[in-house]
Amino acid sequence: MKISPVLLGLSLAVTGSTMAAAQDTSAKPPAVIQITREFLKPGKGGGQHDKTEAAFVALVNKAKLQGHYVALNSMTGKSRALYITRYPSFAAWEADNKTVDKTPGLDAEFDRAADADGALLDGIDSSVFTYDEDLSYHPHPDVSHARYYEITVFHVRPGHRKDWYDVTKAYKEANDKAGTTQHWATYEMAYGGEGGEYISITARNSLAEIDSGIAESKKIAAALGGDEGMRKLDESFWGAVESVRTELFTINPKQSYPEDQWLKGDPDFWKPKAQAAAQTTKPATTASAKPAAAPVAPKPASR
Repeated sequence: MKISPVLLGLSLAVTGSTMAAAQDTSAKPPAVIQITREFLKPGKGGGQHDKTEAAFVALVNKAKLQGHYVALNSMTGKSRALYITRYPSFAAWEADNKTVDKTPGLDAEFDRAADADGALLDGIDSSVFTYDEDLSYHPHPDVSHARYYEITVFHVRPGHRKDWYDVTKAYKEANDKAGTTQHWATYEMAYGGEGGEYISITARNSLAEIDSGIAESKKIAAALGGDEGMRKLDESFWGAVESVRTELFTINPKQSYPEDQWLKGDPDFWKPKAQAAAQTTKPATTASAKPAAAPVAPKPASR
């Protein structure tokens, strides 16, 4: 059976094999996420960036901020690092900012860390997204054993929001009928970008899960009714969506601020590399570490 390019793209964007048996799938993904993107200068990644980011990890651990984050390094696209900070609400984000503001000297320490980090960057930006349960499918909020992230960006055509929800519903129903192991969490752009932008996030334990996703796309095609069903899905999808793009990232535990359940779930991955670096690395203190035109990092609690 021929597999539609759109169907295959959807499968690659949002499919994933079952996580560890102990995964708690009853918990919901964070209601609010902030994604900070750092675009690295050529040759300024790797250990150099791990060192400057360890300063931030040390500071957020010191302040015990509730906005934990996953650090990602790009495997596709332009060289960049992403930091996905997770909050249960906007009020929780505000509370972290107040903690930084009220802690003597902490703001200045974040500024020094940002100064050193800025010397490695070509640019930086930040966006905020809110979770949409209707557009998500069996999300796995516990990323204890994850090693990779797939992030797909959808730009929905103006005036076609309902069509976007309808085509997603049809795709979810096809997954139910096919009995697949797919899962994803979808977020809508709230701040920092244009309206109509959505992202779907899938955490993966291994790249072998992508192979499994490709195999499962055939089951979805059958559940949709074969070639005719796929044609209708294609038409509905492109009637609602203007563009779609998927990028692949690897998780960098050295630059992450993991939640307690991740540490407990896989301490060998998260704790030695993330917390040990956080406890032994100090922020840079010299103003000469950054050229005058270097970018400035966002508010510390947004890290």
